[in-house]
Amino acid sequence: MEHRRDNNQTVIKEFILLGFGDISEFQILLFLVFLVIYLVTMLGNVLIIVLTVTDYHLHTPMYLFLINLSCLEICYISTISPRMLDSFLTGNQLMQLNSCFTQLYFFGGLATAECYLLSAMSYDRYLAVCKPLHYVTIMNMKTCLQLAGCSWIIGFLVNSMPTYLIKQLVFCGPNVIDHFFCDFTPLLQVSCSNTMKIQLLIFILSVLFGLLPFLLTLVSYGYIVKTILRIPSTVGRKKTFSTCSSHLTVVSLFYGTIVIVYVLPKTKTLRDLNKICSVFYTILIPLVNPFVYSLRNKDIKQALRKAINHFSV
Repeated sequence: MEHRRDNNQTVIKEFILLGFGDISEFQILLFLVFLVIYLVTMLGNVLIIVLTVTDYHLHTPMYLFLINLSCLEICYISTISPRMLDSFLTGNQLMQLNSCFTQLYFFGGLATAECYLLSAMSYDRYLAVCKPLHYVTIMNMKTCLQLAGCSWIIGFLVNSMPTYLIKQLVFCGPNVIDHFFCDFTPLLQVSCSNTMKIQLLIFILSVLFGLLPFLLTLVSYGYIVKTILRIPSTVGRKKTFSTCSSHLTVVSLFYGTIVIVYVLPKTKTLRDLNKICSVFYTILIPLVNPFVYSLRNKDIKQALRKAINHFSV
């Protein structure tokens, strides 16, 4: 391990990410499972982007949000999965300090951006269901681009401060992180500096930029459900409920696992759950989102059929 001496302390230059090393006999199986998840996630999201860009019928605010979500999911899972897959295949658990901070920054920025993008998408659905007569004037392409762009900008700006502060910490050992990627909490646990202020900052930012958009999303869906209940047609209610319930399930799973990891007190039980919860919002949610938000959509299915027919001629 490369290191240097500073004030009689060994300053860490690389970390050992244990990942799922406690079940080493299943490393090849885990590699195959996570490889399939990664490939399917990439294929599903790329397919959505291509179909939406090439079919002019899908050039609407709703599908512009979906393009942004698909781009975000591609970046999100690509920040975590390739490094993890390499560890499964080669057994290499080492990660350089700068690489770890880079992964931390992009992971945090993309996760925060997704919180706000999902909130913007719920607002879009609220306008479409509850304010259909005003939808076109309120949610035009300019507004959609502004909301989507702000989600990305807020995500990376918010994450700059805690990442910078963590980078200033001294890591003097041990250099073992019981996680499969560089996350805020595991990094703070192996630092020999005083991390109380950073922990407080991360908690405040998690509430403001994680819990707050979740509450806004719940409010939007609350109004949507209220409006749906007024629909006289049973078939119409069931159809809209089916879509909204699927979206709300994914959103709740995404936010719920984030709350467990970053907001709730770090009891021993919750610490043991952190790695499992992290798998949900870093690996499984990007896999599920394309199917829930897009591939079950009749417009996307129609665009896919048109594309298949075009290439089969």
